[in-house]
Amino acid sequence: MNDDQTFRNALLVFTVIMFPIGVYHRLRSRVAGETLDRRQEGLFILATLRPLGLINMIGLIAYLINPASMAWSSVPLPAWLRWTGVGLCAGAGALVFWTFRRLGKNLTDTVVTRRDHTLVMHGPYRWVRHPFYDSAALLTLGTSLAAANWFVFVTGALAVGLLVLRTRIEEEKLLARFGGDYRAYVGRTGRFLPRIRPNR
Repeated sequence: MNDDQTFRNALLVFTVIMFPIGVYHRLRSRVAGETLDRRQEGLFILATLRPLGLINMIGLIAYLINPASMAWSSVPLPAWLRWTGVGLCAGAGALVFWTFRRLGKNLTDTVVTRRDHTLVMHGPYRWVRHPFYDSAALLTLGTSLAAANWFVFVTGALAVGLLVLRTRIEEEKLLARFGGDYRAYVGRTGRFLPRIRPNR
């Protein structure tokens, strides 16, 4: 078995484990009759984020089906670095599972809060306000290293960059919804990395 088949199999195992977990939590968070207005993300984010995510996913799926089909964007990486990518995927999977568990029915794929939304400040949210985006960044790096593929990295990194850009709108919505509680929460947590010293 060549290296590509080994890392393809590792990513396949990861996907088979994580995909049903993601689907389960997405379905569990849906409330009958409630629609979320994704237009509040802004036209630029709305027109670019999901198409980029889809392009990234198509590239990764193509690699999983047949690594040779993505050989045009492959880069030579040592096996230890590719195994580091597999480890990053495992870490991203653990973080996203923890995040899903703590968010519960508050989970959305946009900046709009649900009717019965609550402010989650436990689990990974105790330290950072956007752990799901941290897991997306880890997953992008991990999959691109494991697949040794620059296309997977570039499209994933652009999508993560748009998520980062979208957090400004998301936090404005949360501040409008939760007011002083959210402002205090912002003062003691980091956006993506734990805050070393809370704001006074």
